[in-house]
Amino acid sequence: MGHDLENPAAAGTVADNTMLEHTSASRPASSDIEAKQETPDYGPPKTPLHEAIFVIVVCAAQLMTQAGLSLSIAPLQIISASFNSTPRDLTWASAAYSLTVGTFIFVSGRLGDVYGHKLLFVIGFLWFALWSLLGGFSVWSNPRFFDCCRAFQGIGPALLLPNAVAILGRSYPPGRRKGMVFCLFGAVAPGGFTLGATFSSLLAERLWWPWGFWIMAIACVMFAILGYFVIPSMAQEPLRPDLSTFDRLDGWGAITGVSGLILINFAWNQAAVVGWEMPYTYVLLIVGLLIMVLFLFLERRAAYPLLPRTALKGEVGWVLGCIAAGWSSFGILVFYYYDILENIEGNSGLLVTAKWAGASASGACAAVITGLLLGRIPASIIMFIAMLAFSAGQALLASMPIGQTYWANAFVIMLVTPWGMDMSFPSGILILSNSMPQKDQGVAGSLVNTVVNYSISLGLGFAGTVERYVNDDNKDVLKGYRGATYMGVGLAGLGTIIATCFMVVTWTSSRKGSA
Repeated sequence: MGHDLENPAAAGTVADNTMLEHTSASRPASSDIEAKQETPDYGPPKTPLHEAIFVIVVCAAQLMTQAGLSLSIAPLQIISASFNSTPRDLTWASAAYSLTVGTFIFVSGRLGDVYGHKLLFVIGFLWFALWSLLGGFSVWSNPRFFDCCRAFQGIGPALLLPNAVAILGRSYPPGRRKGMVFCLFGAVAPGGFTLGATFSSLLAERLWWPWGFWIMAIACVMFAILGYFVIPSMAQEPLRPDLSTFDRLDGWGAITGVSGLILINFAWNQAAVVGWEMPYTYVLLIVGLLIMVLFLFLERRAAYPLLPRTALKGEVGWVLGCIAAGWSSFGILVFYYYDILENIEGNSGLLVTAKWAGASASGACAAVITGLLLGRIPASIIMFIAMLAFSAGQALLASMPIGQTYWANAFVIMLVTPWGMDMSFPSGILILSNSMPQKDQGVAGSLVNTVVNYSISLGLGFAGTVERYVNDDNKDVLKGYRGATYMGVGLAGLGTIIATCFMVVTWTSSRKGSA
């Protein structure tokens, strides 16, 4: 793939326009990342109205993904009661969704590169609609079927997110306009979670919880129809005649990568339910790790690798490391924020959602400010600020006294945490989008979204395992929650350490370049 990325003319153009351009004092002179974005396939829509609708429809992929995550978190008490089970028995309802989102994103971007990002975008919404519909019907079944519906539901966002990123990446040339569009894409994440949590809680408490899933299905069908008419088609990269479609899709890499990620994630999340005493949990973890080693070996030989050789070099590797640590802590924070306020404080799901609602406005402000900062300050500083926000939110949750007024810890958590989300995600996808050629924009979108969503699920597995082993066999629920949230503090702190090292490396490189 390396020879496909070498385009001196394109790199020169981007050097003048890229959003990642820093001043000579702050940007390394010999950066490993070169902006290799070519001229967009089909530029943004010509009229402001058409462009507004286009951006709204594409951003709906992020909005509905986060709304889907909150569908089972906010009304978890009511859903578990309908199945005559406990909230702990439905841990998989959230983890399974994030697991399939994070895992299948890994290959769906490449599918879009080969078969068309618009086609995969529309299919993603239709698949999302189908399993949202079945998720509502699971009320007449059992918790296991509900968990399976949540897992299959997550494949819809997995198809949507990287192809939405690719559509934006192939529509806008590097510059401030592209940066702001990506920031808008990230800005809707907190709003999507709040929207889903509000309607699912309201419908669960006032009507019936399946209606949240059925309305989600209707909305997904509407966005699929709008996407079909609003998003233009694009020319696809022709296949090399000496390679099969299986090789172009990196079939063996997809099989081993997806299998390894699923087994590792399943082992950690299942351990939170049954414990590590069960032999199959650690056996699956070992098998998953061995398969991932095989995946890395195969990627070195693949003609079109799902994990390009340049993907983890330079700034990209540091950025993905920060995102992995920060977003895994976010999954823990939002899950236990609801659990503590509902199970310990006695709040209803709707009341907790109201207490979290301000995160939408806070996230929007963070996204806009991030769009203004990108290109003016190094990416390392943006990531450092984002990791500080994640760390502050986690520390406040872990130390929140029971019975404390909402306007102390809980309110500040809601304001601070979205800054971690909406500073790390837009800058991450922009860096990868600008560092990869047009034909690999789907892969660029896959990498960032895989790390974000897989980390959320894996973080829940880590926290659930800690909770299980410190809550004295469910005798001290609060102690278990504290242990889980301190696990989140550790992950967010790890992100801060990585971001600090990133800043040091960036500063050192800039000093050498200016010498």
